[in-house]
This record gives sequence, C-alpha cells and structure tokens, in this order.
Amino acid sequence: MGNRLRLWAGLIGILLGALAMPCASAAAGAPPTAAEQWVTSWATALQAIPELRDPPPLYRAPDVSDRTVREIVYPTLSGRRVRVTISNAYGRAPLAIDDVVMAQSAGGAAVRPATAVPLTFAGRTSIVLEPGDEVESDAAEMELHAGEAYAISVHARHGQTMTAWHRVANQINYVSSAGDHAADTEGSAYTTRFTQHAWVTAISVPRASSAAIAAIGDSITDGLRSSLNQNRRWPDALTRRLAGAGGASTAVLDLGISGNRLLSDSACYGEALERRFAHDALGPAGVKAVIVLIGINDINFATMPRRSGLDCDAPHSVVTAQDLIEGYRRLIDAAHRRGVRVFGATLTPAGAPPAREAIRLAVNTWIRTSGAFDGVIDFDAALRNPANADRLRRDYDSGDGIHPNDAGYEAMGAAIDLAALTSATHRQ
Repeated sequence: MGNRLRLWAGLIGILLGALAMPCASAAAGAPPTAAEQWVTSWATALQAIPELRDPPPLYRAPDVSDRTVREIVYPTLSGRRVRVTISNAYGRAPLAIDDVVMAQSAGGAAVRPATAVPLTFAGRTSIVLEPGDEVESDAAEMELHAGEAYAISVHARHGQTMTAWHRVANQINYVSSAGDHAADTEGSAYTTRFTQHAWVTAISVPRASSAAIAAIGDSITDGLRSSLNQNRRWPDALTRRLAGAGGASTAVLDLGISGNRLLSDSACYGEALERRFAHDALGPAGVKAVIVLIGINDINFATMPRRSGLDCDAPHSVVTAQDLIEGYRRLIDAAHRRGVRVFGATLTPAGAPPAREAIRLAVNTWIRTSGAFDGVIDFDAALRNPANADRLRRDYDSGDGIHPNDAGYEAMGAAIDLAALTSATHRQ
C-alpha cells in the first residue's frame, strides 16, 4: 500500500533537490544516506470506520472538515531526526492535508513553542493521498526522546471526513475548531476530545544497530480497559523493562486492534490479522521480531448473538484449534520469508464454556510444544487463577473476566524473556 505515492514522492524529491538553492529549510533534515538505518519508534494500526448513515456513538467520528487533529504519541526509541507516516488506509476518497506540525507536548492540547517543527512531503507542506495510500514525510531535525509525549497536528482541508482510525487509543487526542491550528502552541482552539488515532500511523528515526519489536493482536495487546493516558498496556510494560535493562536501542510497537481476529474480517474490528500482518507487523522499518497474541475472538465470536444493522461480530464463523494453528503457520512463514522471528503468546483465560475452553487449551498446547514459533511467551500461565485455570486471577482482572487491569498488563510484560527477544532483534 502506498508504493505508487512513495515512488512519485521520491521522484519529485529528486527534482526539487536538483533545482533547490544551496540553503535548506531549518526544519527539514538532509535526505538519509544509503548507510542510514531508519527504525520505527512508534506505530499504530488503522481500521475502517463502519460506513453508516446514523452510526452508534462508539463509531461516530469527529468532524474534521477544515479542522486540525492533534494527536499525542509516545515514541519508544530516541533520535535526532524524524519521519512521520500519514495514511489514507481504508479511505473512500482522497485525503487532502495542508499542514502537519510536530512538537513536544506541554500537557493536554498545548505544546512547547520552541520545539515545533513543520513537516514536509517531497518539499511541500500540503499533500493529497489517494484511497489506500500512505506516505512518509521528509526527514526533519528534531530531538526525539523515548517515553516523552509529542503532539502531531494535522490540518485537513474543507470537506474532509475521517473514514479510518485506531479506535481504542486509550489516549485523549484533540480536534480544533474550524481553521488551521497546527502551529498553535496553546490548546484553547482544540475544543473536541476523542480517544482514537487517525491518519498518523508511524514515527521513525535513524538509528544504527537498533531494531523494533512488533506486538500484534487483539484488545489485550491494544490495552483495552487499562488506565486512560497512562501507557499501562503490556507493550508499554515491555518497553519499560527493556529500557531498565539497558535496551534503549529497541523499539516496541503496539499494533493490537480491539476485537480483531486471526481469520475473519469485521466491519468494526478491522481486517483479519493474517491479512494485515504483512503491512502492520512486517512493514514498519526495523522490525526484527514479532509477538503474536490472537485467537480468542475467533473462538468466541461464533456464539455471539446476531444483530440487525451493524453486527460487529459477523461473520460468526466456527473455528477449530486446527484452523487457528494453520493460520499461525501462515504468519510464521510470512515472517520467516522476511527474516523476522515470531514469538507465539498463549491465549489468556476468558472464562469460556467447556467446548470453547477446549479449543483454547489445544491451541496453547500447540504453541508451547510444537516448536513452530521461534519462541513462546506464556501469558496464560502469567494471568490464570491457580484455583481455576480457565479464569483470570482476581487481582489481574479488570472486571469483565477477559481483559487484564493495569497490574495484569504489567504481569504480562514481566513474563517475557528479554534475553530471547534481544537475541532475536540484534542478531546478525
């Protein structure tokens, strides 16, 4: 996706470079040399917004026509130059953007004035993306510090609509009143709050000898029911552990989508993971290892009640353990063809009835014993109740019997073998 636009952007950039005066914009960095290695520092996965005349509140996107969207992101790898990826994935019309600015967050919708950097695309501040396209900005000089909050502000032209997002960002983001407020340092123009990500899908930095780990899965990787604005998902816990162990050269990318399934698409919960895997998990620059946690929704959605109108759980496909195993094998093969190692995570307890629990247990046995994955992360063992193994520990349960609370997500991060990950991400 986006190859056509990247090609044209590259050609235009070459022409502009040949014609440009010797002095360059202070905001734009020099083009990367062939020896530079860019690594993704932050990323998110997009999903289509259901196309409905009168959507329910959960699927009602904010008005973005001639407005500026300001998103708060937390990079996991530091750098002195940045590139930002803008995406029109699942777009139903061209996406026209006039202005993109990145700055350090000052809390809420405010930013630190001296840190603001306008971003360009092949030397221009405006860009139009056709449906399905994505493009990286030119490299911009900016001090990026891992773990700190940054605001990326995108002004959309009049008539634009939001047709895709990452629905469960667990982060308050902002939409302005009418007009281009990308360069505003105060947050007063940002009168609308929403808890999704849109358009901005990645930040990358040039880092030699660095690598990224892609964490991909469903709501448990997405961090559903973790604390808002607190970065308490299990990939966040892994990031903190790596940093504490001297792993500051490793990025962790959270590419979970709540409700996502391995084998089936959903109108609400995104493309099946096996179909989005190549782009979302293997596509980001610098990915050397992937952690896969997926399958519980495939098992459970077959029995969810059918709904008229918007049925997010459709198709209600019945799956077997073997169906899921074959899907995992396809992920592993795709990753290995790209030289990327895959760690399989066991499915966590969900209090399912016996027939569905039997599928979960069979899948977990295969993950642990087959040797098909390059490594195993036993999230099931980390979270299960010792007295009732088909249920979460009470002190790790967010209250719905399926999703961990902050302590549970922290326990998941603690269950990961850092040495095995480091070996996978920094091998020659």
